[in-house]
Amino acid sequence: MKIGLGTVQFGVDYGVSNKNGKTPAGEVESILAVSRELKVRVLDTASLYGDSEQVLGNCLPAAAGFDIVTKTPQFAKPVLDADDAERLQQAFYESLTKLNCASVYGLLMHRADDLFVPGGERLMAALTDLKQQGLVAKIGVSVYNAEQIDQVLDRFAIDLVQLPISVLDQRLLRSGHLRKLKLAGIEVHARSVFLQGLLLMDLSEIPAYFAPVRNILESYHQFIRARGFTPLQAALGFVSGLSEIDRIICGVNNVQQLRDICNAAGVELDCAAFAEFAIGEESIVNPALWRLEPGKP
Repeated sequence: MKIGLGTVQFGVDYGVSNKNGKTPAGEVESILAVSRELKVRVLDTASLYGDSEQVLGNCLPAAAGFDIVTKTPQFAKPVLDADDAERLQQAFYESLTKLNCASVYGLLMHRADDLFVPGGERLMAALTDLKQQGLVAKIGVSVYNAEQIDQVLDRFAIDLVQLPISVLDQRLLRSGHLRKLKLAGIEVHARSVFLQGLLLMDLSEIPAYFAPVRNILESYHQFIRARGFTPLQAALGFVSGLSEIDRIICGVNNVQQLRDICNAAGVELDCAAFAEFAIGEESIVNPALWRLEPGKP
């Protein structure tokens, strides 16, 4: 199964289309049980996702068989020192305790730019040390753009990258960076494939912030309807059709959403057919830059 389970909703209210808030613990248990049933192996979490790690640790049986990927704290300092490297490792040990597990599949730098300031190599050395101890199988980074990928590959040996890609956000496909990562033998996990649910929303519900690209969204919906695809099938099928993508990280709020995603995941579409819907403006394709007015459609 190419689908991986994003768990940010287990720890915080998240997503432009999420009307139900944080997922209750009982529902989390059901989601994890169905994930095992559907052979969804990867769980993606982070120390910054509220209490997501703790919720997972409380809900996961001791031998759940999942590949857990978590992330470091953010540092956001102009210079990093030995104390920061120690903080990274201490935060990871705390993550293991919360997750109730002895090791994890992946550990990613949550903020890739932390690696590029003076002393950033200390953080990568700390990651490498955790891997050498057998506490982490794969180390890597979470990135937002091509420049970060280039800087990481120029300086460090990594195993895993998490990156954004969707029908609207085709930047890393067009720039050749997906291909570059695969040629380097790096595992690639895709996130933001629904753009926090924007690609799944009815046009009448799309926030006013996206008015500058509404014509593109309308054309996209007409395009997929004409071909008999649901928004879910189209969004997943575009990413599934990319051979460079190893896992597609999808967040869910309930069991039905998980089943729907896994049922739709078998559709693989020709990504070239979606080229006209690519949007280059980062203010649209990077949810971190969205400025949505609460309560306004």
